[in-house]
Amino acid sequence: MSIEYNQKLIPLAKNLRKTATPQENHLWFDFLRSYPVRFQRQKTIDNYIADFYCHKARLIIELDGSQHYTEQGIDYDEKRTVVLNQHGLKILRFTNLDIGRRFQAVCVQIDETVKQRLMFSD
Repeated sequence: MSIEYNQKLIPLAKNLRKTATPQENHLWFDFLRSYPVRFQRQKTIDNYIADFYCHKARLIIELDGSQHYTEQGIDYDEKRTVVLNQHGLKILRFTNLDIGRRFQAVCVQIDETVKQRLMFSD
């Protein structure tokens, strides 16, 4: 199943890849880049950009900085989640602190979620 995306977001997605946060770089370079199931960084989906996306597992991984915990950020994320869930996508959210303090646990949770999603997609 193909998911449409807003082509106008492509330049922003490319810029976000170039200006990734230290936490995004850590997760990408130290885990997701060499993960056996392909992930993409800053993937445009519908009218949004996902931090990390695995098409095969239909999984989005989001790393949340402080802007996600404002009233406006919470509202935006809730609306975004509803739209992305309608495409059959699962979203895993981690804080930047999770990446710094519980990196191995985050990696285990991602791995278990991917395996679970692949098992039920066959």
